[in-house]
Amino acid sequence: MPKPFKFLQQKKSLPPLLKEKDERPLSHSIEENEQTLQSIYAHCYDVVFRSFYIGGERKALLIYIEGLVDVSEMDDNMLSPLMEASALEFPEVVDLIEKKVSVGSVQEVNTFSDCISEVSSGNSLVLIDGTPKAISVGLTKWKSRSITESDAEVVVRGPREGFIEAIQVNTSMLRRRLRTPKLKLKTMEIGKYTKTQVILGYIEGIAQENLIKEVENRVQRIDVDGLIDSGELEEFIQDANYSPFPQVLSTERPDVVTANLLEGRVILIVDGSPFVLVMPVTFFSFLQIAEDYYARFMIGTLIRWLRYTFLFISLLLPSIYVALFTFHQEMIPTDLLISVASAREQTPFPALVEALLMEVTFEALREAGLRLPKQVGAAVSIVGALVIGEAAVQAGIVSSPMVIVVALTGIASFTIPRYPVSISIRVLRFPMIFLAGTLGLLGVIFGIIAIVIHLCTIRSFGVPYLSPLAPLHGDELKDVLIRAPWWTLNKRPRLTGERNTFRQSLHQQQSPEKRG
Repeated sequence: MPKPFKFLQQKKSLPPLLKEKDERPLSHSIEENEQTLQSIYAHCYDVVFRSFYIGGERKALLIYIEGLVDVSEMDDNMLSPLMEASALEFPEVVDLIEKKVSVGSVQEVNTFSDCISEVSSGNSLVLIDGTPKAISVGLTKWKSRSITESDAEVVVRGPREGFIEAIQVNTSMLRRRLRTPKLKLKTMEIGKYTKTQVILGYIEGIAQENLIKEVENRVQRIDVDGLIDSGELEEFIQDANYSPFPQVLSTERPDVVTANLLEGRVILIVDGSPFVLVMPVTFFSFLQIAEDYYARFMIGTLIRWLRYTFLFISLLLPSIYVALFTFHQEMIPTDLLISVASAREQTPFPALVEALLMEVTFEALREAGLRLPKQVGAAVSIVGALVIGEAAVQAGIVSSPMVIVVALTGIASFTIPRYPVSISIRVLRFPMIFLAGTLGLLGVIFGIIAIVIHLCTIRSFGVPYLSPLAPLHGDELKDVLIRAPWWTLNKRPRLTGERNTFRQSLHQQQSPEKRG
């Protein structure tokens, strides 16, 4: 029997993956501090250690990461003034930094752990001989893409800018829309290795205190090696992890985040991700878009009804077709039945297999179109659907009515504005087809009942998922089933804005004719 590898035999003696925070205080000796930091950043070619003398008399050490620091600003506003200053004139390090360094963000650092955190965040660190402390100077210069329109949430009328991966830019876009100190942004850190910055945002006086504490507690309980995107954070904090339906809204639009903050919701911004998380939400939150509120209320209501209609078509149309033509032919008009029967005469498969075959093919084409480069993705998906559909009909594998049903179902799924809900409906479509092919319309009814019961059991941070429909709050349905005029939307949602109910003055709540 072959012997195991040597590294497997020595597994027990391996060091831990990560040491705890190094809370040792800095030494008075700059040589000791430099030696410790050099050992920590061994084999890190981009970490720069620059020794210099303050006024040619007192030794100092500058540490920064190349590529994260504005080097020209550092030379002009920090390094040159310190080298020209007199150490005898400023015996205290704080006085020297405050009077000679012309940089806005300056902070004292006392431990090696804090030194590592500041350097990793892109700040410059200055250590001075004889002083058991360091000075962190904010000269960060991140490379980021410019602000562009969101590709995932396109609107005809509304703001065109979307969030980017730089968290400072994202918070500035919110501050530009909410010009009040009531907008609170708390910072947290997740990930032992990535040290990803996460910002918890809410409006003081509107958001409920128990909701803020609950979100904060869920985030702080996360203990992982790294956090790359807000999608990972969403899975850690949501209530029902085994539900196909999302319980946290993700958006790239600052105006959508602003509107949700004004309704008493809480947001999470993750550094490195353009998607901001909004909570709590309901099922109807995923079927509403910003354009509903920017267009006139009659147009917004009609588009919302169209969206609800096509949601049901996307979920139920293939299963109803399979159920009718497999078990309930007596419910179909005679002319239509004869037409469809003649079209299916050469088809060797039953309606259930035919529907599953076409649905899987359509989903594969849609996924291929998403993963291919943009220049060829759309062409491949459209041409592939046309060619494969026509070839399948000509070969007698599927019938032309089934191609029409699958095409209508695909178009209907594109009308769902939020991609996570669209995926959920696409997943549930397959068990609904199975139920229709085995139990007929009775199976479709069982599937609908099961989905409704499941939706009634879900909560998003304590808020029922089907609120305000279940439990019923009639006064809030004017922003769910319809989009009522703005002057009638005088109250915030009861379950999120109960702390500050009214968002309009009594005079504003009257119609324009009465106000005129």
